[in-house]
Amino acid sequence: MSNAASGLPIGRGLLYLIVAGVAWGTAGAAASLAYGASDIGPVALSFWRCAAGLVLLFTARLLRTGGARAAVREPLRHKARRAGVTGVCLAVFQTAYFASVEATGLAVATVVTLGAGPVLIALGARLTLGERLGRGGVLAVAGALAGLGVLMLGGEEASVRPWGVLSGLLSAAGCCVMTLVTRGRGRDGGADATSTSVWTFAVTSLCLLPFALAEGLVPHTTEPGLLLWLLAYIAAVPTALAYALYFAAAAVVRSATVSVIMLLEPVGAAVLAVALLGERLTVTTLAGTLLMLGSVAGLAVAETRGAADGEAVLV
Repeated sequence: MSNAASGLPIGRGLLYLIVAGVAWGTAGAAASLAYGASDIGPVALSFWRCAAGLVLLFTARLLRTGGARAAVREPLRHKARRAGVTGVCLAVFQTAYFASVEATGLAVATVVTLGAGPVLIALGARLTLGERLGRGGVLAVAGALAGLGVLMLGGEEASVRPWGVLSGLLSAAGCCVMTLVTRGRGRDGGADATSTSVWTFAVTSLCLLPFALAEGLVPHTTEPGLLLWLLAYIAAVPTALAYALYFAAAAVVRSATVSVIMLLEPVGAAVLAVALLGERLTVTTLAGTLLMLGSVAGLAVAETRGAADGEAVLV
């Protein structure tokens, strides 16, 4: 079953989200290696990630054939307004999350940001788009949030600081607005994932540039080759590829489902830490991962079934 507005099948949209979530999970490990190989700061890393991702996305757009473009032409002022909103929200999403990590630690920042996201998006989708979650969807979201809490907080001491929590909530709010705007435009029939990604990353790069200049735009390193490879990977896979897939899928998949599948990011990071970085697989890590994967699978089945039945409720 495909979405009538964009023509993208729901099943393919779910697959896009899963690939994007897993790709995002690799960004943290790559960023950690970049921090270890240079003195690059988090805002400068975000800027280079977005700027290089913009170049890749723009190149991909130039290579597209005319038939692959969106059938509905959007007025320039509408496109600029939507790109401005999503670009600013993406900048807030990323930068506020980094601020939360710095203030209150990775575990608490991740739980607050990614935990508040599905709740805000579900409420926002109900109020602005009329999307109902249903009892099955509520249970799936609750299970995903429980799994996230177990995964991120179960294995370490956590220090909760108010400024870090507020930054995490601001980050979640940015993600919420970005998802709802993308979904709303997709339902109107004007979604073009590549165009959306290019415009969004252009705005985000401009927003981040002054802060990156203040932090130090050009990093010092004794391993320039390694740093360039890491930046190239971050720009290509968890940025250009992942966000292009995200914007395409978020236009056709219900907003609450999008927000829960995005929780695959910490699952991917945890699996990568065990498989490649030598971290120990604990009962806590396994339990949290299984809870979240079960919730994602349940919502994916409900999404596909709801699309096939023409329903507007996740049951």
